[in-house]
Amino acid sequence: MAEKLMKYSEAVKQFDPVLGLETHVELSTKTKLFCPAEVSFGGEPNSQLTPVSLGLPGSLPVVNKTAVDYAIKLGLALHCEIAEWSQFARKNYFYPDMPRDYQISQYDKPTNGNGYLDVELDDGTIFRVPIERAHIEDDAGKNTHVGGADGRIEGADHSLVDYNRAGVPLIEIVTKPIEGVGERAPEIAGAYMRAIRDIVRALNISHARMEQGNMRADVNVSLRRDPSDPFGTRSETKNVNTFRGIEKTVQYEIRRQAQILSEGGEILQETRHWDEASQTTAGGRVKSDADDYRYFPDPDLVMLHITKEHIEEIKAQMPEMPRERRNRLKAEWGLNDVQMRDILNADALDLIEATVAEGATAAGARKWWLGELSREANAKGMTLEELPITPADVAEIEKLIADGKLNDKLAKQTVAGVLAGEGTPSEVVEKRGLKVVSDDGLIDKAVDEAFAANPDVVEKLKSGNMKPMGVIIGAVMRATRGQADAKAVTKVVMSKIK
Repeated sequence: MAEKLMKYSEAVKQFDPVLGLETHVELSTKTKLFCPAEVSFGGEPNSQLTPVSLGLPGSLPVVNKTAVDYAIKLGLALHCEIAEWSQFARKNYFYPDMPRDYQISQYDKPTNGNGYLDVELDDGTIFRVPIERAHIEDDAGKNTHVGGADGRIEGADHSLVDYNRAGVPLIEIVTKPIEGVGERAPEIAGAYMRAIRDIVRALNISHARMEQGNMRADVNVSLRRDPSDPFGTRSETKNVNTFRGIEKTVQYEIRRQAQILSEGGEILQETRHWDEASQTTAGGRVKSDADDYRYFPDPDLVMLHITKEHIEEIKAQMPEMPRERRNRLKAEWGLNDVQMRDILNADALDLIEATVAEGATAAGARKWWLGELSREANAKGMTLEELPITPADVAEIEKLIADGKLNDKLAKQTVAGVLAGEGTPSEVVEKRGLKVVSDDGLIDKAVDEAFAANPDVVEKLKSGNMKPMGVIIGAVMRATRGQADAKAVTKVVMSKIK
């Protein structure tokens, strides 16, 4: 039975929403956090294992230094305080995807703490999200439930466990309670997650592919009558792995909780799951508090000592941050806020920048990636990056247009050939015979034929009425299979009517 929901506008009028986001970012190290097992996506199940990642007796963990350095980079990007001494702890829980029956995480002595992230909303508003901690831990394995609906455990007759992911290094970014979000709560949650994705990609510490589980979030929502009241009881929707899903989860939970509270009911502190198909959350288990995990320092691992000198070394390696980069490129390319937002929404910034670096103009690169190529990607259900065309290809097509060797119609055919795997743009042009017709004799003949077929249009042109010029140009284009240079055609037409 569907749950009763209050209208969103009414819910945020009656209640003050408070958010909390726990973002899990899988690091792109070559090996796992505590052993030399390979880290890669899509491998044969249970093929990327060592005794340590399986938790076998007698195996001892050794910390991956690269993962620690990645954590420090992220801490700096999130304006965190980097602890000189931090410690790994055992988080005890019993579930099939954790072969040791405990997770190695950080508890009261995390590497990064007390930071913040300023996120930019669609209208340019800056909202500051406070960060409690960004700690290091290893990931669990993956359960696949067979026989249930949509791969869920309900109704499944058995489950399969793949331990390849067990031991993969993660950073969990935990916000402080995010207050003052009001009706913009879903938008703020989505903008924050996009900002995290952009930062970890800029730092080159994670692929941040949400569809592959590289990045996911636990979404906490609670309501209270007034901002001066104590926090309400929260729900925690686990492992949401799309930006849209995160926004929808926040909206749904606000509506659900508001309805319950308005009827005098109580919110259960529980984990929940987002169902993309039904666009709803569903109850899971009663949420455990930290005490239930029985944290204690891992006796097999010494404390991490991060010196000020090492932090300064890593600071020197920090790249330009996404927000500063966007502002710089917006100014360099002469874009307004809406144009830059379109680029970001299409996830095309990197591709456009790379295309410009290959010699294209910013306007030309933007036209192709946001136009023809975006339509192609949407039709095939792919991302722009997954299309079989490179920034260098797009830049080459732009150069062929600038050199007068292609017009827009021929350029689109060239793009189609590249996407079909027929080679580079120049190779496609050669194979398909797509070069612009620049032979003055051929154009002159085609214009004469167009004049003969449209004497009334010619009279109008001779009298100074240039509106029907397109009729002649269109006829010439048809005669040359779209390969005539429009500028050359116009020049010949103008010379003849004079």
